[in-house]
Amino acid sequence: MGIIEKIQQIQEELARTQKNKATEYHIGLLKGKLARYRQQLLEPPPGSSSSPGQGFEVQKSGDARVALIGFPSVGKSSLLSKITKTKSEVAQYAFTTLTSVPGVLEYNGSEIQILDLPGIIQGASEGKGRGRQVVATAKTADLILMVLDATKPDEQRAILERELEAVGIRLNKEKPNIVFNPKKTGGLKFNATSPPKYLNEKLVGDILKDYKIHNAEVLVRDENCTVEDFIDVINSSHRSYIPCLYCYNKIDAVSLEETDRLARLDHSVVISVSMGLGLDDLLERIWDDLSLLRIYTKPKGSAPDFTEPMVVRTARNTIENVCDSIHRDFKNKFKYALVWGASAKHSPQKCGLQHKVAEGDVVSIFTKS
Repeated sequence: MGIIEKIQQIQEELARTQKNKATEYHIGLLKGKLARYRQQLLEPPPGSSSSPGQGFEVQKSGDARVALIGFPSVGKSSLLSKITKTKSEVAQYAFTTLTSVPGVLEYNGSEIQILDLPGIIQGASEGKGRGRQVVATAKTADLILMVLDATKPDEQRAILERELEAVGIRLNKEKPNIVFNPKKTGGLKFNATSPPKYLNEKLVGDILKDYKIHNAEVLVRDENCTVEDFIDVINSSHRSYIPCLYCYNKIDAVSLEETDRLARLDHSVVISVSMGLGLDDLLERIWDDLSLLRIYTKPKGSAPDFTEPMVVRTARNTIENVCDSIHRDFKNKFKYALVWGASAKHSPQKCGLQHKVAEGDVVSIFTKS
């Protein structure tokens, strides 16, 4: 029996198993096996030089990368042509885009790489179409822009979320609060800061045995951590936690009530590419969801240039990262920085490498002679 057949068999057993307290343990073990087989499906075969899940080898550039994911003919190529200078081939039939087409969105002084990936179809996680290549490239994105047809949004969204989930992409989720340390000896040591609702030592131990892990320390720090969370921790090297913005296109083809419903959903924006509706809102949401901010550098004795900001990620907004962005030698010769703006207690404030800058700050860096 092949891996795909084993996956289907487990899925069928999960579907016919009633979910209740008595079956929680059995369902947990099935989910562990399912995740293990899915991972094997995406790994390169023995002796192979490339992975069946290998991406399109598009070099990452700019301040951030956004991957467009969606079914064929939902308007990804048209959207790319509207918001960047790239012209992706457009047609009203499936698989027009057969390779990854990179474009550059210039916004708020930043350059954001936009990848129009081939239309994903149901069964992508099993290698149908170019699905595995699509999801492998999507894992390198800083934001996934899921483009959906507003005339059939719920159906498309459910399928795409299921496919991305199956290949280890977690949308708009934080990493589980579980500490997992495999050991060479000592057996299983299971602890929790408070009694977990969905995990216990026996279930954790049996899931680990299925992965041929017999010695480990496990600490559950959140009582609401699920079996799926623990499986993700075991497979952490194959999991990507990526923010997702759901973009509902073709709102000109649905009612105002449906447009309003879609616009009120979490992490969602509504547009019509053909009519040019909502594109400004979309760009603003992309900027916000990427958590980018602008700072301005000020050379000694000169005024800052507010026409060319330096764009940094909120997660990497220290003076140390600013130094790295300017020149790799700056950090080694760093003496201090002067900062004007929202992050400064007074202007200017003398700061060290770990000071965190804020949107619109002006920074002047002084180095040792």
